[in-house]
Amino acid sequence: MNDSIRYNRQIILPEIGENGQQKLLKAKVLVIGAGGLGAAILPYLAAAGVGEIAIVDDDVIEVSNLHRQVIYKSSAIGKHKVDEAKLMITELNPTIKVETIAEKLSGKNAISLFEQYDIIVDATDNIAIKYLINDACIITNKPMVYGSVFRFQGQVSVFNYQNGPTYRCLYPDENTQSANCEDAGVIGISVGIIGMLQANEVIKMILEIGEVLSGKILVYNILNNEQQKYDFEKNTNIVMNLEAFQKKYNAVENQIEEVAIEEILNEIDNDEVLFLDVRNAEEVPKINFKNGFQISLLHLENEIKKLNPNQTIYVYCQSGIRSKIAVELLQKHQFKNTKSITGGALALMQLVKEKV
Repeated sequence: MNDSIRYNRQIILPEIGENGQQKLLKAKVLVIGAGGLGAAILPYLAAAGVGEIAIVDDDVIEVSNLHRQVIYKSSAIGKHKVDEAKLMITELNPTIKVETIAEKLSGKNAISLFEQYDIIVDATDNIAIKYLINDACIITNKPMVYGSVFRFQGQVSVFNYQNGPTYRCLYPDENTQSANCEDAGVIGISVGIIGMLQANEVIKMILEIGEVLSGKILVYNILNNEQQKYDFEKNTNIVMNLEAFQKKYNAVENQIEEVAIEEILNEIDNDEVLFLDVRNAEEVPKINFKNGFQISLLHLENEIKKLNPNQTIYVYCQSGIRSKIAVELLQKHQFKNTKSITGGALALMQLVKEKV
């Protein structure tokens, strides 16, 4: 199909034209996360003709994703999100290049990945990863298109755009424990709207048109259709360089130890260890054994005195993401022997059944 036909409706806009379409074709965009936000961002970038799109996500599709991650089908449950996202993009627009990275973003791969792309899009719901994205963008001098959703309210901003304010300028307290959609709940429309607004910021930057949300954060509430924009300034006292980045991320990551269920088969009745459940109280399956204890990740820091820092603690959640965040938090409070359980509650429940 002729590109002039495919993109005709946007090429006839005087702000875009043939030159603008060529800018889109030459652009390289990296999207971190193929969940709810990514499911809204990716189709619009692909349809607009962004020439190269890369997707980073190590997750697989679950049935609970489908109400908001609308690019996936029920038949794709259990498959990698990046593979299904690429399939969707290829069917929508086979003229563009799509790269998939089925890995978790980390201090070890972020900088080398970011250096290959023009714009970095944060489509995650993890606070720690957002700081990592921000810091890697500073090191590589890339703009970060930020999106976040909490229940019926979402936020959009662009950080580190032309040396502008960063995520840390707006949110300097890295230890804030905010709920993700799994903890707080979310409606698919919220992530759809915020994701499309993020895609819009990407397109504007590529085309060099309009007003980019740099030094501004847009807050949108879908219940009352109200939106506000707030200004914030660059904090020149914040220092992030390669040395600080490596010390912060790679040192921490090397300390977070994961353990497979099979390795702790003999520990589930050991009174000297603790199995810490950092899920919310209402999450299932319920796992009840004598050396188990439950504190949700949201309340862990406030209730940390209930735990013994000298005890061996195996931490688990539903999928393994929150447990690693919890381990990092415990380590910051001088807990010496904490490990995250690979596979989470489902794998642990299977182990308990087998032992019984």
